[in-house]
Amino acid sequence: MIVKRHFLAVLLLLAGLYVQAAKVDTVLVKSQSMNKEVEAVVITPNIASGKKAVNCPVIYLLHGYSGNARSWIALKPELPKIADEKGVIFVCPDGKNSWYWDSPKNPEYRYETFVSTELVSYIDASYKTIANRSGRAITGLSMGGHGALWLAFRHKDVFGAAGSTSGGVDIRPFPMNWEMNKQLGEFAANKGLWDQHTVINQLDKIQPGDLSLIIDCGEGDFFLTVNQNLHEHLLARRIDHDFILRPGVHNGQYWHNSIDYQILFFQKFFLKK
Repeated sequence: MIVKRHFLAVLLLLAGLYVQAAKVDTVLVKSQSMNKEVEAVVITPNIASGKKAVNCPVIYLLHGYSGNARSWIALKPELPKIADEKGVIFVCPDGKNSWYWDSPKNPEYRYETFVSTELVSYIDASYKTIANRSGRAITGLSMGGHGALWLAFRHKDVFGAAGSTSGGVDIRPFPMNWEMNKQLGEFAANKGLWDQHTVINQLDKIQPGDLSLIIDCGEGDFFLTVNQNLHEHLLARRIDHDFILRPGVHNGQYWHNSIDYQILFFQKFFLKK
């Protein structure tokens, strides 16, 4: 009898854990601008589901070069648990190798429009979100760090907070890398476009107080210098931001750790708002 009661208690405990678990959806979002469907992984906390669902803030997570919609949950399997603990929705779109631009060379790549407009509209219509900039943050790793700041600087009416971890925040020192020339053309013949499509040259679009910003990079990362330069440019413009250097290189071990600090930063932003 005691064994049966213990077994029943374990079953009830497991059932309770299951009910409280965040939901992980893989969805296809129609992009009118690209005339195709784009995959996204959406992680929804338990409190955003059911009859008593509450509206939750959203953190958009952008993957790096060669990644996809599943990259972040593979890198950070704890995201569903964090979603439940923090009461936030995570959205992880597939950005291909787009650098999250609307490419001036390739009309099939309009990922700035997709993420900042089409994806945000879909998420707000489909999930219990706080559907304004006070409830939206965006960050990413490497190419996705560039993309997150690119989108936030240019769409501060959409996103209230933004981050970058190991971000390629100035693309110009790397003209032969990561298929950027497929979106912008060869560097030598298109220097103007490269100047216009790098994050560090977008700072004229924001003023002090427009965005809550967090930027970090590993001390052994090949993007260290461009991140330090961005930090100096932000200081010169008196734009408040958190800037963190810590031991590490450009790899999954670093990002698995760094994203925890960014999520905490965004949670404080959401609570403040």
